[in-house]
Amino acid sequence: MITHGRRTKLSAVIACYRDAAAVPIMHQRLRQVFERLDVSGEIIFVNDGSPDDAAEVLHDLAACDPDVVVVNHSRNFGSQSAFTSGMRISTGDAVVLMDGDLQDPPELIEQFFRRWREGHDVVYGVRVTREAATHMRFLYKAFYRLFRTTAYVRIPVDAGDFSLIDRRVVTAMNALPERNRFIRGLRAWVGFQQVGVEYVRPERMFGRTTNSFMRNLAWARQAILSFSYVPLELITWLGLITVGAAFVAIILQAAVKILHPSSAPSGLTTVILLILLMGGIQLLCLSIIGSYLAHIYDEVKRRPPYIVDSILNQPPADSDD
Repeated sequence: MITHGRRTKLSAVIACYRDAAAVPIMHQRLRQVFERLDVSGEIIFVNDGSPDDAAEVLHDLAACDPDVVVVNHSRNFGSQSAFTSGMRISTGDAVVLMDGDLQDPPELIEQFFRRWREGHDVVYGVRVTREAATHMRFLYKAFYRLFRTTAYVRIPVDAGDFSLIDRRVVTAMNALPERNRFIRGLRAWVGFQQVGVEYVRPERMFGRTTNSFMRNLAWARQAILSFSYVPLELITWLGLITVGAAFVAIILQAAVKILHPSSAPSGLTTVILLILLMGGIQLLCLSIIGSYLAHIYDEVKRRPPYIVDSILNQPPADSDD
């Protein structure tokens, strides 16, 4: 949606966790970007239970700038819930999603804005490279390509949450009911006209990354469970292959018994290996099914994806959402 006859308003939603030192710099750089674009800017910082002094820093910032909205969560619910919280309270004609560690350069919003003005409903950042360890860059790229292959919607590779999203797309995403939210997947699922803008993602300006290998693994698991049925289909193929192999083995065993009785495999070791193989396959299948069941169970409980403790400079309610 491109506005006519009034000043365009952009809402920047920043997910903050251990980003207190970066917050003032983020605010300053966003203000400069909004001035260059000549737009009305709304900056929404979502303090997702940050254990540092982010609450105090954001409180002081909100007191100085009435266009800064601060949403404090009751605890850490994760970046996807933080973005959801900010999107639901935003009032801009378009919403920009950003991490609070300055790895998403605010200056790129100017390119996003131009592509949005050209008629694109979603403009997302594509990480052509990132300043990280070589093995982590390889794992990230491998996951994105694997996920694109297995997902039932077309999800751009190397595209994170950093994006500019038109108000009508935000409204559509806000209406989606699931609790386990994978923003870049939901963004692709709703459709509309989308385009990517390439950039180099820098390292954190302050502190160390909060994403450990296990957290990244859990994030990848949630993405696959939310947007792919391939693991379940693999169980079917694994079962068919196992039954087929067993059928062939039975025929071969019978043939060897008849033609060369002394060469037929026998003994406890063979039985134990077969039991271990079949038991391992069954446990693998059960773990995949269990992951989907846990995902379903989490959804049917209908707990909210986040709980808001307080809001500073709360904007007026938007009837469109």
